[in-house]
Amino acid sequence: MNFFIYSFVILSLSILGVRTVKEQNEIDPNGYIIFCLCMGRFGNQAEHFLGGLAFAKLLNRTLIVPPWRTYKNIPYSEWFQLESLRSYHRVIDAQDFLHGLAPIIWPVESRIGFCWLTPDKPKSDCKMKEGNPFGPFWDELNVDFIDTVGYNLNYDDYSINQWKQTFPPDQYPVIALKGAPASFPMEAKYRYLQKYMTWSDTIMNEVRQHQQNLFNNQSYIGIHLRNDLDWERACANVESYRSRSYMAAPQCLDLSALSDLFVTRKLCYPSDDDILRLLKNVVIRTRIHHIYVATDRRPMIKEIEEHLSAQRVYVKHLDPWLPVIDVAMLAHADYFIGNCVSSFTSIVKRARDVKNLPSAFWGFSN
Repeated sequence: MNFFIYSFVILSLSILGVRTVKEQNEIDPNGYIIFCLCMGRFGNQAEHFLGGLAFAKLLNRTLIVPPWRTYKNIPYSEWFQLESLRSYHRVIDAQDFLHGLAPIIWPVESRIGFCWLTPDKPKSDCKMKEGNPFGPFWDELNVDFIDTVGYNLNYDDYSINQWKQTFPPDQYPVIALKGAPASFPMEAKYRYLQKYMTWSDTIMNEVRQHQQNLFNNQSYIGIHLRNDLDWERACANVESYRSRSYMAAPQCLDLSALSDLFVTRKLCYPSDDDILRLLKNVVIRTRIHHIYVATDRRPMIKEIEEHLSAQRVYVKHLDPWLPVIDVAMLAHADYFIGNCVSSFTSIVKRARDVKNLPSAFWGFSN
């Protein structure tokens, strides 16, 4: 009887397209790729992750999905659903790979690290685990390297054949890169990949709880205020750069038909007056009176409530210990205003674009 039940379950999973443990642990003859998400905070890491996901598909190697990096490694699946990525490309969780497949195809005595190096640099300059977060990232995965390889290849379509010829999967079953094979800011053509990053049930349950407790499930406007001292310094001389690609600025400057439009201080570090003016216009236009503030320093709660006293707004600020909660709360707001230059805003904007939700930027003609 048990045999028939087991057979029925396996058949049902097969019909529904659910991947069994055996299917997930089948060795990919095209090889694997993994990289450290070791640049910046969550917003930067998300842009690098999507670029790396696109590169894995171009290379036709299974992506060993790396953990997010905070003060420790956070498994991808704690914040996002791994299964959603499989609609785009083959993936396997890093821990599942290391426990299930690595002993067979990537044993400890054959683990090689890959670094981008100029041709005149020796491979000894490839320090895979030197410094933080590189060392802790690999240590928490229990990965050490017996050797390193230097490469001077790009991560675009035109370099794929050279990658495959230089590092064939039969000789290099796993390409472990020191950093993500992606640019920052991310290429515009890969922004749509955000649709494959589906929030985990854990994150969504917390978002729903906050929406209930803070707003009684009523509509709210989400705003991102990037106003810490480090950001003020980063924006101080931005106009002298005459750049359209400073940090995450392409997310809004790409929307303009003006090719001579560059990042301004107003765009990067808007004044309180600019913030209050736009927010008031949005409140009046949308007739939404609940406001959720995500910030790295100053939430401006008193200033907002005083300036919009006639509109009777209610301003809430959580300051969660995990910034990803702020991202998720902003992503699910009924309207959003963010900082064009910030990659924290950029992941919110991409997530909202997937659902066609309205967004705007401080200091920009929205």
